Amino acid sequence: MEAPVSREQEAGYYLKSHRILDLLNHLTSVLLFVRPENPREYLISVLECMRIAKETNVAFPYFMDNSNITAMFEMLDNSGKGTISFVQYKEALKTLGLCDADEDLKDDGHIINLNRFKEEVCIHPAFPQAFARKF
Repeated sequence: MEAPVSREQEAGYYLKSHRILDLLNHLTSVLLFVRPENPREYLISVLECMRIAKETNVAFPYFMDNSNITAMFEMLDNSGKGTISFVQYKEALKTLGLCDADEDLKDDGHIINLNRFKEEVCIHPAFPQAFARKF
């Protein structure tokens, strides 16, 4: 006989199966990136756009552009050597919502410079429709 499932386990399963934590991470990232005057109204509008995108199967507008991707790379490359590690790259993809925490990315051993970082982020299968499909 199986042990009864605790309320905590049920809650964890619910959050994971509905990707609630991914949604909250995305909303927090967007909110901190845009920093709107009225955060509640802004979040409501983002959620509404996400709902419409999902219902109409149209790509949700992505909030990162080329300059933002460059800025992110430069923040990761704090020593200014022009490259970042694979671990930093993987964390950046998680932050951007382009890969899940449990996704197993393979390090191909190549150096990740700014051009490769931009290329990898922009050609990632989840970019830019990641958020429309995820939620």
